[in-house]
Amino acid sequence: MTEERTIKLDRLRYTKNTASSRLVYLAILLDVFFFVSIYKSDVGSYYYNILIGASILYNLIFMLAAFLASEGVKNYKKGYTWLLMALGAIQVARIFIIPVQAHAATITIKKVSYQVMENSQFIRVTLYLALSALCLFAAAVINLQKSNALASHIASLEGQKA
Repeated sequence: MTEERTIKLDRLRYTKNTASSRLVYLAILLDVFFFVSIYKSDVGSYYYNILIGASILYNLIFMLAAFLASEGVKNYKKGYTWLLMALGAIQVARIFIIPVQAHAATITIKKVSYQVMENSQFIRVTLYLALSALCLFAAAVINLQKSNALASHIASLEGQKA
């Protein structure tokens, strides 16, 4: 191993994993944009149902879990990689719940039919969720690579001591 690579790995012991952490913060921000776009919509009573209540509850849990993971990946904890992967997969699955259903639905108000979610909003909220998932997956991959590199570097240092 080259001297430069060794120094780079040794620095990981003293620096935080800000790349993964910041990607998780961006994923949280994109999720906030998603739910603000959905919840500010006022299309009759379409959004007043149990699915929206569950979505609000999930958003709170998502933000708490993602923030916890962002703090964990700062310290190269490998276990949070799997939490980030799961949250990313759920963000992808969420595209097919509210956005797809609302885009396909129409509501009649005073004998006039309206599309619940127009194309522009559908594209926007789908993009928010997809980008949020992408940030979570990227953060997980970066954390996995860096935590594995740091663990093997620490193991090699301990092997040199013996």
